[in-house]
Amino acid sequence: MLGIIGGTGIYQLDGLEVTGEHDVETPFGKPSTPIVEGKIGVRTLFFLPRHGRQHELLPSEVNYRANIWALKSLGVTQVIGLSAVGSLKKEIAPGDLSLPDQYFDFVKGHREKTFFGKGLAAHVSTAEPTCQRLSMGLAAAGERVGIRLHTGKTYGCVDGPRLGTRAESFFLRGAAGCDLVGMTNVPEVFLAREAQLCYCTIAIATDYDCWLDDPNQHVSVEQVIARYGASLEKAKTVVSAFIDDYAEDGDCACRRSLASAVLTPKEALNKEQSALLELLSS
Repeated sequence: MLGIIGGTGIYQLDGLEVTGEHDVETPFGKPSTPIVEGKIGVRTLFFLPRHGRQHELLPSEVNYRANIWALKSLGVTQVIGLSAVGSLKKEIAPGDLSLPDQYFDFVKGHREKTFFGKGLAAHVSTAEPTCQRLSMGLAAAGERVGIRLHTGKTYGCVDGPRLGTRAESFFLRGAAGCDLVGMTNVPEVFLAREAQLCYCTIAIATDYDCWLDDPNQHVSVEQVIARYGASLEKAKTVVSAFIDDYAEDGDCACRRSLASAVLTPKEALNKEQSALLELLSS
């Protein structure tokens, strides 16, 4: 089952025939909004706007654990995220789409980044944090509709909500080796792996952050909004093309990420911990 998490500017999904809405309670509180269930053609999917339906949530205010848990509890096995980002490389021009396959966690504030703890210990590998099969499927869908997606890119995640300094921009594109900068994919990508979900983000470049010498190229909210519309339509076109040929891959290694990750013996778990592990492992 496919779930889509919409980022900035994506508060509903065009072409989705809504068939229901799920106000999910999770052990971690409420997700950003009730989750919409619907159909595109014959395909059933679930949609969740990351920032809320009126974009009322800052990146640090998003309840990432509740979002991922709620999607998992509804039977979602594959998640496509849509995210606005800044480009840290000249070849990724504003308007371009990318599929990051690596992440650099530069979040310094407090965000709950794991489902584990409090008596339940697990260490999930994130050497390859995104789903290669899902990424390849999206890239192939883009090729079918004539839209190129940059692949093999690294996303640096920062706290926000402020836009970055030039020093931070140079650090991320230099020492950290990042190609893109955004505010929301951490811890989303890592929680998806803990929940044994296939996960990939379509990153929509809106600007060159602030590493270029020309101050007119430095990111601003006005610049982001002005450039975003056409790029957003490209991303939606890719997603639609992907959905047209969608086939769930139950044999993906992402769906077995907890196989050797949990260290706490089952007999040591209480009722709540057992229930949590049972859902994550399903």
